[in-house]
Amino acid sequence: MRAVLAGGGTGGHVIPALAIAHELRDLYSAEVMFIGTSRGIENRLVPAAGFELRLVEVGALKKVSLAKRVATMTALPTAIFRSRKILREFRPDVVIGVGGYASGPAMLAAAISRIPTLAFEPNVVPGLANRIMAPIVSSAAVHFEETRRYFRRCQVTGVPVRRAFFNLPPKPAGSPPTLLVFGGSQGAHAINEAVMNALAALSEQVPGIQLVHQTGERDYNDAQAAYLRSRAHAEVFRFIEDMPGMFARADLIVCRSGASTVAEVTAAGKPAIFIPFPHAADDHQLRNAQALERAGAAVLIAEKDLTSERLVGAVRELLGDPARLARMSEASRKLSHPDAARQIALMAGRLAGVPA
Repeated sequence: MRAVLAGGGTGGHVIPALAIAHELRDLYSAEVMFIGTSRGIENRLVPAAGFELRLVEVGALKKVSLAKRVATMTALPTAIFRSRKILREFRPDVVIGVGGYASGPAMLAAAISRIPTLAFEPNVVPGLANRIMAPIVSSAAVHFEETRRYFRRCQVTGVPVRRAFFNLPPKPAGSPPTLLVFGGSQGAHAINEAVMNALAALSEQVPGIQLVHQTGERDYNDAQAAYLRSRAHAEVFRFIEDMPGMFARADLIVCRSGASTVAEVTAAGKPAIFIPFPHAADDHQLRNAQALERAGAAVLIAEKDLTSERLVGAVRELLGDPARLARMSEASRKLSHPDAARQIALMAGRLAGVPA
């Protein structure tokens, strides 16, 4: 079996795609190739994982200038032609679009070439590439039940995440209340600033609170200084390598609500305060957070409403109500999908006509 995974740009696209690729290898001994662009994170992660990466050039259409949109539309036929050439050379049995710049041209080229296509959509509202492809893809794998309405043939599979998030050890009895704060690998300045301004009030209103804070590179020195001044009980990191280990320690998480983060939170069954990135394409982070809030698994604070006072109040209320935290944890865990990568790989295998 031969499979192409098309798309990328961010870790939210590439990391699940790599999990699917590994599952295809395990299930079918598949030959897997990626199609991406020269500026996405796939250039670092895909070759490091041992997969071939071919590149096409295509730009953004959402939240860019008119000149950029025109340039992208002008380059699109070339990207489709280049994608079709790659597909003719590799001869895949199925093409899986994971979203991002390269996904649209590669999936269109596959449809033109009559190669079965599978769209993977981790957000409540599909991104532009998957919305365009929705009427013509062979099938789709989605994270949320609400997303089914965008596709004719669809299966709720969830988002692949590391197995470690599903197998966290229990917190030791008597350990201090612990708040984990992060904003993705680059950090989130608005979240960092609100937490730094809230340190004195948090220490006063939540006695014994322990903070674990991933700031990203830009705010790390300022955060270190703020924590030293406040004498709060805290561990501050530019980047956390062992995120499952930090999840295991946390009673509550404050974070963004990108698809991969939401999937990790639900896999771990952790209560969360989501602060969506307000400039995300199609406002997908807000929609993801709203879905978990409706399920009783999270609290949503819009960035425009984020103040240190609002944050302290939410943290104090939740950490002071263990019964509510337990209910949120259970609601979160019900939204997880332990076998997401396998289910998506099996869907791809069926489209390719290959028995598992």
